[in-house]
Amino acid sequence: MDRIELVTADWLFERLGDPGIVVLDGSYYLPAAKRDPEAEFLAGHIPGAVRFDLDAVKDRNSALPHMLPEPDEFAAAVGLMGISDEHMIVVYDGAGIFASPRVAWTFRTFGSRKVAILDGGFPAWLAAGLPVQAGEPAPRVAADFLARYDDAAVANLVDVREALEAGTAQVLDARSAARFRGEEAEPRAGMRSGHMPGALNLPFGAVLKDGRLADPDTIEEALTTAGIDPSRPIVTTCGSGVTAAILLLAIERTGRPAPALYDGSWSEWGSREDTEVVSGPA
Repeated sequence: MDRIELVTADWLFERLGDPGIVVLDGSYYLPAAKRDPEAEFLAGHIPGAVRFDLDAVKDRNSALPHMLPEPDEFAAAVGLMGISDEHMIVVYDGAGIFASPRVAWTFRTFGSRKVAILDGGFPAWLAAGLPVQAGEPAPRVAADFLARYDDAAVANLVDVREALEAGTAQVLDARSAARFRGEEAEPRAGMRSGHMPGALNLPFGAVLKDGRLADPDTIEEALTTAGIDPSRPIVTTCGSGVTAAILLLAIERTGRPAPALYDGSWSEWGSREDTEVVSGPA
């Protein structure tokens, strides 16, 4: 599996207009942020960028937020956006690094071979004084996307239960320490507070610095502090499978294999009656 790369604003600017590259605005925010990614995209985006909405390209048969769609549904949706599996995908978001790793992981999971993230996101682009385009982008010609689903990249409820009960993998939760310990209510209704028994906690902000991914040494220190054994597999989780991808990106940056990502995350585990939830520190 090819690693998700990080690129700079200058690198991307030099390649704008390259027909082999598709730039995606993958911005997504929690309701508490009170930000509208669609309106922000129309107000200003990287020239030629395509808007990718996690809440539009999803499994519409699931009550859980932005779960991965079926491969053929994903292929059809992105094909209509003019994206093929041969394109290099460069994703950015309006928070620096927040939702872009989830979008990048999604494309790689469905078979994109070349996937990158703009380190620092749209704020880094603006800080560099680079051009911005407003309004609806010009429509792209539809393309064929051959979806090749990577089952090993995705963990489900059964996988996570086995990891916790049999110790087949370490489960690493990207939520805040207060949410993990059950001291803070979940942002989505109907979910219990706390964490999975045996899970470890590494709040995603610990692997970021000023809206960019932290350096490998800082990430290593954060993983050690969280209690991660570098010799054992990892499954990342969070509230709804978004910030878990930030930890995945950070783990890859240390040279480790990509962990699996629990797509349902706490939105699934915390809302069920047959899953155990504990409070307090790990």
